[in-house]
Amino acid sequence: MVRVTDVDASMRFYELLGLREVNRIVSDAGRFTLIYLAAPGDDDAQVELTHNWDPEVYTGGRNFGHLAYAVDDIYAACQRLQDGGVVISRPPRDGHMAFIRSPDGISVELLQSGARLAPAEPWQSMPNTGVW
Repeated sequence: MVRVTDVDASMRFYELLGLREVNRIVSDAGRFTLIYLAAPGDDDAQVELTHNWDPEVYTGGRNFGHLAYAVDDIYAACQRLQDGGVVISRPPRDGHMAFIRSPDGISVELLQSGARLAPAEPWQSMPNTGVW
């Protein structure tokens, strides 16, 4: 579960990541929305986004540590995310691993599914940006 503060921004981010919404529960009485996301073809491994309607500042462990997500082509995934305005905090210089952050600051590790790809530009020489 990841707590989110802006549902629209979070949905854009996770959709760029390749996840899709599989269920949504809205509780007027509880003043929250739960959105369940899954990777294509893997509805069993879901991420739950929790949006509490009343503003609250989340720190450290109140939201999450990091998610890890395997992608078919780490370079294409990073390019799609970067084109969508996401900062690549730790580029996939090794063809295997990258880090990005969600709109709520959740660290997301991208892992190349299967064998690592050969190092390629512009990723190979791109420096880290911020913290990951």
